[in-house]
Amino acid sequence: MPQHAQITRVCRDCDGFATAAITIGTRRHDGTRVTLRVACPTCKGTGRTAPAGVVRAGR
Repeated sequence: MPQHAQITRVCRDCDGFATAAITIGTRRHDGTRVTLRVACPTCKGTGRTAPAGVVRAGR
């Protein structure tokens, strides 16, 4: 039987990988690296986009 594809609205800018951990180069006393967590500015860290009907347009 054919299977239906799921319709998911993945963010175009981050392709669903909404947050990234970036090392800044320094290390802590225990040897681990200091990292920054950065969220996608388009989807605000959710990995998905809102449907067109949900987005509010106007002033």
